[in-house]
Amino acid sequence: MAVLSQAEILSIAEQTDIAYKRAFSRMEARSWGLLFVNEENPMHYDANHAHVFRPVAGEAEAEAIVRETTAFFSQRGIIPRLYVYAPEDKQPLISALERHGFQTESLPAPMQLWQGGLADVRPMEGIAIEPVTAANYDDCLIVESIPELGGRDVREKAFAMEFAHPDFAHYLLRVDGEPASSLCLLRAGEYMRVENVATLPAFRGRGLIGHLLRHAQERFLETGGARLLVFPINDRVERVYRRYGFAAVGEVRTLHAYRGGKGIREIR
Repeated sequence: MAVLSQAEILSIAEQTDIAYKRAFSRMEARSWGLLFVNEENPMHYDANHAHVFRPVAGEAEAEAIVRETTAFFSQRGIIPRLYVYAPEDKQPLISALERHGFQTESLPAPMQLWQGGLADVRPMEGIAIEPVTAANYDDCLIVESIPELGGRDVREKAFAMEFAHPDFAHYLLRVDGEPASSLCLLRAGEYMRVENVATLPAFRGRGLIGHLLRHAQERFLETGGARLLVFPINDRVERVYRRYGFAAVGEVRTLHAYRGGKGIREIR
């Protein structure tokens, strides 16, 4: 199993993150990074934040970043927040954020790559997986409205924009005809990334995610690409993906800074 360099991991994370967020937010470039905003969905964290991935030269630039970000979102009635990539080399920015009253939380995430073997799943009667279309759109939205993905208020608007975007493909798993679980595949250049994996509480603990991941692996083989990857949100989810053919190849280190609302760890 190949272990990627930190530079490779950050490059893949950045490319796929930007492709993901551009589907449901407007992006504005800055010398130090990017601003994502969607004033119609202000509580969607991934749609409203500063994305800082370039080196920060020193205290003056750090102060300018914080002031610009704070003003940009505050003027729109949105809580200012930043995602800071590779925070270990951006201490001037972290210090400036603390001076301006931002809370911070570390969000290290392993990047897991599919190793090429189809997920070994137990046959189950009554399971059917179908692409999401206008006909079953509402059923998939029911599944994706779980609190772990932000709830109905957040997901309804983002889901509509993802569904209309050509780089997203959503899949719905039914059990005896009832909507139970879902995921989507995001195409970002040569990479394909698993996103928005969800299961309704009544159907959890049955191994349904394994069936969806196998379906995703089969779609990846059909369409082609360099790598199929996922960023699990916690250790428990990481173990699930490992069981179905994914392996950690490194870690993306991110700092979430926010001046109000809940932290991402609290939501998860």
